[in-house]
Amino acid sequence: MQFDLSAVETATMVFFGTLVVALVITVFMATAAFAALVLVGVGRLAWVIAASTLLGLVHGINHLWDRLVHHAATVEFPGELRGDFGTDFHGQPSPSTGTYPRVALRDS
Repeated sequence: MQFDLSAVETATMVFFGTLVVALVITVFMATAAFAALVLVGVGRLAWVIAASTLLGLVHGINHLWDRLVHHAATVEFPGELRGDFGTDFHGQPSPSTGTYPRVALRDS
């Protein structure tokens, strides 16, 4: 027994054709929505990774700088006399005028 499509009424074919087109549009929209959600999720993940990396880098640099400054504050040079308020400038008499102190600077 063969199926004869010409025996089906036009209204029935239009109805089933409409259902097929609706199903195709629904699948297309669902796929597009899922793809959009995946892209938003991947973008958010990339942003979180980049922000965390930069934040960690900044905190690491700040921590290392703090350690360096604290270490530099504890270094004692032989024969060094600290002046008031912890300054490293030492007055020495000037051989030329005797009025203004000469300042001995360390290497920076």
